[in-house]
Amino acid sequence: MVVVVSVVIDFFIAKKISVETDKKRKGWLALSLVLNIGLLLYFKYANFFVENVRALYAHFGAQPFDWVKVALPVGISFITFQKISYMVDVYRGTVEPQRKLTDLMLYILMFPQLIAGPIVRYKDIAAQLTERYAADTYERRVNGFFRFMVGLAKKVLIANVLAEYVDAVFAVSPDYMSSATAWVATLAYTFQIYFDFSGYSDMALGLGQMLGFRFPENFNFPYISQSITEFWRRWHITLSSWIKDYLYIPMGGNRVPVPRMYFNLCFAFFISGFWHGAAWTFIVWGLYHGFFLVLDKMGMLKVLSKIGKLPSVVLTFFVAMIGWVIFRADNMGYAFSLVRKMFAFDGRYDEFYCDHRFWFVFVVAAVISFSGFFKKIENIQYKVYTDTPSRFVLIGGTVLAVILYILCGGSLLAGGLNPFIYFRF
Repeated sequence: MVVVVSVVIDFFIAKKISVETDKKRKGWLALSLVLNIGLLLYFKYANFFVENVRALYAHFGAQPFDWVKVALPVGISFITFQKISYMVDVYRGTVEPQRKLTDLMLYILMFPQLIAGPIVRYKDIAAQLTERYAADTYERRVNGFFRFMVGLAKKVLIANVLAEYVDAVFAVSPDYMSSATAWVATLAYTFQIYFDFSGYSDMALGLGQMLGFRFPENFNFPYISQSITEFWRRWHITLSSWIKDYLYIPMGGNRVPVPRMYFNLCFAFFISGFWHGAAWTFIVWGLYHGFFLVLDKMGMLKVLSKIGKLPSVVLTFFVAMIGWVIFRADNMGYAFSLVRKMFAFDGRYDEFYCDHRFWFVFVVAAVISFSGFFKKIENIQYKVYTDTPSRFVLIGGTVLAVILYILCGGSLLAGGLNPFIYFRF
């Protein structure tokens, strides 16, 4: 209900922005930003702030106060970013304010990508809200079903299998595991989060295609990146482009003195990390990536270009993998302990057993993740996920979709519930 009311308010504020003078337009935009960011801060971060204040009270011996935890509305992170992009674009004059409240509601509350993205900008979908029927063809629906099943297979057949091992390892202290286990669990989580999140994005894009919508792509073989800068052009593409266009560039982007540019990068990724979740681990994870983006600007890109493609990919993958340890850990103490364990190289054996099923899925995940290293394989997706697929692609995709449907159905019936990782954000 809160989200619906906020959409109604933004609907009328956008109309005001489009007709008022410059000074008043800024005031109306500021009101909308305060409303949307305020709701996000309250519902998503109030518990985080209060818990830290309570911990501070306890540190100084004060009596902690009672607090009723705030329930997190579904999809508020993605909803807020979409609403902000709409309001800012109306203010900039790049889009006209939506005339029908129901169409704006449809854009903001569209269920396929509501919970975990991709972040869809209004200008990318405005025409489709009223004119999608011309693009709602048989070929697009069939191809959309195939894309949906590919995403479901990524989640059910790969991510869920890896998650069983990852959850078991991360549930215990690093002191009770070997260095080998720490490495395997970290690598497994690195692949798990990619197939989990990209799987959801594929499902959202597939559902959208079946409904006549074309959503923006969100992943493009991120683990073949040759720098962290490139990584963020391939991982969660809609988030990184949103941060760039609505935060980094308005702060001055690259058009400011070098020290300020470095600050802008770090601040933008501080916001990105904090957006992911109300925990210090996410903040540190964001600053961690901001640090390596600054290094790229300081000359690391030139170094990476000289050492060659394969070493650059390996180094970038390693940096991203260590970042995922911070992202996955419950607290920074655990993250530091696990990284120390990884590099202890103790040669121990422990009770964390990996069966043949796990190793098979692990290898498949690795092969798929790095297959885009070869340009021809990377380009296949553009032929498969097109709006006008060939007859061969349609027939082959349909057969594969049916096979994946049977495999996923059997796996879901045999296993338990394992929600998408990004549902918590």
